[in-house]
Amino acid sequence: MKKTRILFVCHGNICRSPMAEFVMKHELKKRGLAERYEVASAGVSDEEHGGDIYPPARRMMDAHGIPYHSRHATLLRQCDYAAYEYIIGMDESNMRSMRWLFGGDPEGKLSMLTAYSGLSRGVADPWYTRDFDSAYADIEQGVKDLCDQLENKRA
Repeated sequence: MKKTRILFVCHGNICRSPMAEFVMKHELKKRGLAERYEVASAGVSDEEHGGDIYPPARRMMDAHGIPYHSRHATLLRQCDYAAYEYIIGMDESNMRSMRWLFGGDPEGKLSMLTAYSGLSRGVADPWYTRDFDSAYADIEQGVKDLCDQLENKRA
């Protein structure tokens, strides 16, 4: 079975997109669907390139029982457009950066995570807001709604 590939994208790939990556992996495993999907994350900026998950983001995942592992922040690349079926940004700034890098979205692969929950706003960047609780809540809800929609689409 070919796995559906999902890439979560934020600014530096140390807070929101790694949280979304590991929350998604956890949610898929809970639903017995992990073998159907490949999930990763990247950032639109290289300023955190090579850095691990930001400690407050790790603490948030610990508090919610989300398993994760040490990793290195990676930069979104133009070739990622062809490699993934879903490329999901955290806010409108990420979306603009992705559209610029990919030269648009000819195959309709780009979306904002909160859109799966019917919201028109993005996940606020906790690096700046310091509100990791709200960011996590938005990510968790977005991931659950994304999983629901992916499985409804498969049915």
